[in-house]
Amino acid sequence: MTGEDLKFTPLVIIGAGRSGTNVLRDMLTRLPGFATWNCDEINPVWRHGNLSWPNDEIPAHAATPKIRRYIRGAFRQIWKQEGKPRFVVEKTCANSLRVPFVEAVLPEARYLYIVRSGIDVVASARKRWQGDLELPGLPYFAAKARYTPISDLPVYGWSFLRSRLGLMLGKSKRLSVWGPRFAGMSEMEGAPLEEICAFQWAACINKADEAFTQIAPERVMTLRYEDLTADPAGVLADILKFLEADVDATIISESADLVHSTSVGKGRALLAELPPSALDILKAPMAAHGYGD
Repeated sequence: MTGEDLKFTPLVIIGAGRSGTNVLRDMLTRLPGFATWNCDEINPVWRHGNLSWPNDEIPAHAATPKIRRYIRGAFRQIWKQEGKPRFVVEKTCANSLRVPFVEAVLPEARYLYIVRSGIDVVASARKRWQGDLELPGLPYFAAKARYTPISDLPVYGWSFLRSRLGLMLGKSKRLSVWGPRFAGMSEMEGAPLEEICAFQWAACINKADEAFTQIAPERVMTLRYEDLTADPAGVLADILKFLEADVDATIISESADLVHSTSVGKGRALLAELPPSALDILKAPMAAHGYGD
């Protein structure tokens, strides 16, 4: 049992980091009837009670009744604070590694699964690992801290500082940790950054692909970032049809103005730098989603 029924639909966006999850969420939550948290992600909410798990691949059996009540309560609280919208949208990239856990907590959820070319993701993720696209530290952490259980705050505060300490002190050219933590990631500390990024993207895609074979297809919509950026209004209209949500065409068009296609294909310049191991790990999941060489 998951506790009290929800009077809204949780809309969970699943996607690897740097795959367009942010822009998809922001586009949706500009529409009437959609709301979300006023911070980037809520991984501390999802990991509460499982902080000792060594990575983000938390299994479904770890969703104990107490943990389910806590996470569902967080969704319910935002729903009330935001005026009781029809949809509460959630975007935490690490959830791509633990869809069965999310499903155990929110069996009534609908899913938007967004996929982007692994090569473009590696190029973009590499910049985040190197701190080039890093959000302002204190405001970013403060926004997340609002939704972090008080008992967990010291752990996240130290983790946030530790991941950036080497970069801040000039002892390292990259963060020690960024993005979804897949099983085996800690053992790759000395590997080329491009290889870590490739394995990270592939782990997110492979885990999500596997999980969605076990969920009714009418609850899942898969889309590609490249299609979203090419025709944002059209894709948004398709999403609303999937959700059986009626929104005026003018509002859809205004919300779609948020999306641009300037980042599509930028990863091609990185191809020559990718180690063979990275290309090997990217190949199968890219082919599975229609990306050629």
